[in-house]
Amino acid sequence: MNSTTPDTTCGCGCTGVSSVFTPEERNVWFKSEDGQKLAEALSAKLSHLRREEVRKPTIYVGTGTCGLGAGAAKTVKAARAWLDAHEVDGDIVEVGCIGMCSAEPIMDIQLPGRTRVSFMKVTEKEAPQLLDAVFGGVIPEKAVIGQMNTCGVESWAQVPLLKEHPFFAPQTRFVLAQCGEIDPGSMDEYIAFGGYRMLARVLNTMSPEAVCDAIEISGLRGRGGGGFPTGRKWKFARMAEGDRKYLICNADEGDPGAFMDRAVIEGAPHRLVEGMLIAAYAIGASKGYVYIRAEYPLAIKRLKAAFRQARAAGLLGDNILGSGFNFDIVLKMGAGAFVCGEETALIHSVEGKRGMPRPRPPFPAVKGLFGKPTVINNVETLANIPPILAMGPETYAAMGTAGSKGTKVFALSGKVARTGLVEVAMGTSIRSIIFDIGGGIPNGRKFKAVQMGGPSGGCIPDQHLDIQVDYDSLKTVGAIMGSGGMVVMDEDTCMVDVAKFFMDFIQRESCGKCIPCREGTRRILEILKRITSGYRNETEEATLERFQGIMYMERLAKVIKDTSLCGLGQTAPNPVLSTLRWFRDEYEAHIYERRCPAGVCQELRYFTIDQEKCIGCTLCAKRCPAEAIIGEPKQAHYIIVDKCIGCGSCATVCRVDAVQLRQFEDELSATV
Repeated sequence: MNSTTPDTTCGCGCTGVSSVFTPEERNVWFKSEDGQKLAEALSAKLSHLRREEVRKPTIYVGTGTCGLGAGAAKTVKAARAWLDAHEVDGDIVEVGCIGMCSAEPIMDIQLPGRTRVSFMKVTEKEAPQLLDAVFGGVIPEKAVIGQMNTCGVESWAQVPLLKEHPFFAPQTRFVLAQCGEIDPGSMDEYIAFGGYRMLARVLNTMSPEAVCDAIEISGLRGRGGGGFPTGRKWKFARMAEGDRKYLICNADEGDPGAFMDRAVIEGAPHRLVEGMLIAAYAIGASKGYVYIRAEYPLAIKRLKAAFRQARAAGLLGDNILGSGFNFDIVLKMGAGAFVCGEETALIHSVEGKRGMPRPRPPFPAVKGLFGKPTVINNVETLANIPPILAMGPETYAAMGTAGSKGTKVFALSGKVARTGLVEVAMGTSIRSIIFDIGGGIPNGRKFKAVQMGGPSGGCIPDQHLDIQVDYDSLKTVGAIMGSGGMVVMDEDTCMVDVAKFFMDFIQRESCGKCIPCREGTRRILEILKRITSGYRNETEEATLERFQGIMYMERLAKVIKDTSLCGLGQTAPNPVLSTLRWFRDEYEAHIYERRCPAGVCQELRYFTIDQEKCIGCTLCAKRCPAEAIIGEPKQAHYIIVDKCIGCGSCATVCRVDAVQLRQFEDELSATV
C-alpha cells in the first residue's frame, strides 16, 4: 500500500489549508462545523503555510535526534552560509525525522514554482555543492531520494516520486504523516495541515460517549505492548466513579532499539496534544501528564513549546473553544527506569514515589493516579486518534487483520540496509518490512533472526519471516508486538549472546519488588555467563553446572513467567525462551562443544598471527589490552594464547589480514 495522508481532497494528497490566524479568525474557524469550507475560503491568504508553492527558495533540514547525530546542525549552518554568500533570499526550515534515519542528514530543497525534492546524506561538506547544482537547475542523481507530488507546480524531470521510493512505497503513514514534512515548532503550520480540526469537530458535534464508541468501532488497540482495546479502556474510565479523572501519556520508551515515540514528538508534537485533548474529553479527564524520559531533551523542548502555543491559543486550560471543557497537561520527566514503562510503576513515579508496580486489580482505569480513575496510553496510540476520526472509524477498521486494526510504527534497526522508522498496515509480513522497506541484510550476509518487542519480546527466525505483523500471530512464535522495536540480526550474531544481553538489561532494570523477577533473572544471567565462558581454570563442579544449566534455565524461565508480579517480570524470560526454542543448537554448541558458532563470545575464541603474512608493523601489539602479543619491529609477531582475551583489537588494526580467529574447540579437537 502506498504512503498516504488521511482526509484527502485531491489526487495529490492535499488536505486543505489553515492559518496564521488572528484570535478572531481562529475562534471562528474552530467553532465552525464545516471547517473545510472555511479553510478553502482562506486558502489564498494561507496557502504559504502548506508550502505547496513557495514564494522564495526554501531549504528543509531534518533536525530530529537522528539527524542531529549525523551532523544536521552543521548542515543547517552550511546552508545558511551558502544563502548569505550568494545573496539569496531564502528560508531554512528545521523539520523532524521523516523516518529514513540511515540517509541522514536529509535536506529538502524547494524552488518557487517547482516541487520539493529530498536528498540524502547531505553533510556540511556536501551541502554547498548540492545547493549549487539545484539552484543551477540540476538534480544530482546520486543524492536524490525523491520529489513530493504537489498540485499546481512543475515537477522535476527524471526524478522519481518520494512516495515511490522502496523505503516509503510499502508504508501506510498515518501517525508519521507529518513527521519530516512540517515545522514541529509551528502550531499554525500544524493547523494548516488539518491539525486541531478533529478537536473542533469533537467539541462541537460529538458527545464523550460517541467519541468512545468511535474509537471502539475503529478497533484501535494500545500500541504500548499490551494491546488492550483503547475504546474499551476509555469506557471503563468514563464509567468509573471519581470526582476527578486523569489521562497519562506514556512516553517513557525504555526498550533498547525503540525510538518511535521520540520521533513522533520531535516531528509533530501538536498531534500528540490534539490526541490527548480528544481522549481527555472522551473519558472526562481534567488534567493530563506526559511521562517522558529525561534523556529526550529535544522532544521535551518541542513538547514544552507546543504546550505554550496551545495555551496561548486557548486549546489548553479552561473552557476550551467555549465548550466548557477544561483540560491542561503537565510534563513529568522520568529518570530512565525501564520498570516505569509498566503503568502502575509509572503512576507511582508521577506521584513522586519510587517507580514500583503494584498488584492488579484494581486497574488504573478504576483506581489509578492519586486513587482516581486514570487512562494510560502511549504516544502512538494517542497520535492515532485524530486521523481515525478524520477518515472515520469504519475506514480505519477496514485496514489490518481481524484482531489488529490500522497501522503500526516500527523502529527498524540492526543489521539492515535502511534503518529508521516505518509505519505499515497490520498484517504486513516481517519479510516485507525487512527486505522490501529495509532493503535486506547488507554486505551479502544472511538473515538470522529479528528481535521484536524489546527485552520483553522474542526472536523470530528465518523460517517465520512470512508471519503477519499483528498481536495474535506474533505470540504463536514466542514474540510480542511490544512498543515496536525491531532489531535485525545476521549470521554473525550469536543468539546466546543476544539472550545474555537482554537478560543483563532486565536484571539491572528489575525493581526488585518480587522474588521471581529479582532472583530468577539473576540466576538465568549467571547460567548464560557460565555457558559463554572459556574452559580455562574450570573445575569439574563448574563443568557439571554448565551441563545442567540449559535444563535448569528453561524451567526457571517458566517459573518467572508464571509467578512475577507485573507484566515486565512475566515477559522477562521471553528472550531466553524464544532463543532456546529456535536456536537450541547454538546453546548446545556453547555448552557441549565449547564453541560459539558465530565467533562472538570472547572467552570461547582466541587469535593467532599468520607468520608469513605478518610484516611486523607492531600495530597489533600496541593495541592489545592484554599485552598478549610479542615480536620485534619488522619481524613476524606472535600471540600468547593463554593471555589472549579474544577481544579482536588485533584483527581490527591489522592492515595485511594476518590475524586469524580461532576457537578453543579447534584446539581441543587438535589434541584428541
